[in-house]
Amino acid sequence: MSWFKRVEKGIITPTEGKKETPEGLWYKCPSCKTVTNTAEHRKHMYTCPSCNHHDRIDSAEYFEILFDDNKFEELDPNLTSADPLEFVDTQAYPSRIAITQRKTHLKDAVRSAHGKMNGVDLVVSCMDFKFIGGSMGSVVGEKIARAIDYARTHRIPFLMISKSGGARMMEAGFSLMQMAKTSAKLALLANAKVPYISLLTDPTTGGVTASYAMLGDFNISEPGALIGFAGPRVIKETIGKDLPKGFQSAEFVLEHGFLDFIVDRKQLKQQLTDLLTMLQPEGNAEMAETETVGKKTKKVK
Repeated sequence: MSWFKRVEKGIITPTEGKKETPEGLWYKCPSCKTVTNTAEHRKHMYTCPSCNHHDRIDSAEYFEILFDDNKFEELDPNLTSADPLEFVDTQAYPSRIAITQRKTHLKDAVRSAHGKMNGVDLVVSCMDFKFIGGSMGSVVGEKIARAIDYARTHRIPFLMISKSGGARMMEAGFSLMQMAKTSAKLALLANAKVPYISLLTDPTTGGVTASYAMLGDFNISEPGALIGFAGPRVIKETIGKDLPKGFQSAEFVLEHGFLDFIVDRKQLKQQLTDLLTMLQPEGNAEMAETETVGKKTKKVK
């Protein structure tokens, strides 16, 4: 005997009576295909609870993860790109910038901020891949340079979170100049003995890899991130040979000595805190001691 018996047959729900499942309730891992709800995915810092695949996230999510209570002061939030070359491809460069700004609600491919991480002062510049592939243009270089200056002036550790396809072709030489510009600023930061940590995320390629992304006092990465100068397909076509398994993955790059360590995103905040505390034994105290010489007080590095 059946437990359920339909009394009325041919029941049809009218279209206006049907309820659609709201979008954004579920997340499907691109690696293991496991489906989980988005709340669980966010709880795991946007990593897969099953295989630990690290999904790509943007500056808003990284700031939320790193800064205490998501409180921070954004630096130079309104800088936007000019069009010095009057560049046009399928559309004019200013038009492309305007459309991308409306779509992403970002001014450009990097955001910089100052706040506290477990009570430790930190300056962070974080790239957004969804803004023209995280490409490095003049605004990206300028905002990173200003963030480095802020960190150097206030003697606060600097964290760079890279996620980029490389230089922005619409700015040509102006884009390439940012490699030298940011590298010079980092040299000044090193001379001031202010710590610089570079976090490479998926993907970090092109001129970004060839400049500030690899110049950290500590170069670290998330698991599985693609790290390299040219992409694997370009390299394979150039040398005409098959590439090693896992070529340009964070694990491959670590094995060959270009990274200091790989950090799981769920432990990122605490490991960064431990690292900076080790570099600054007195916590967030001023990184220079003072001594009195005659009637003047000077700082000793």
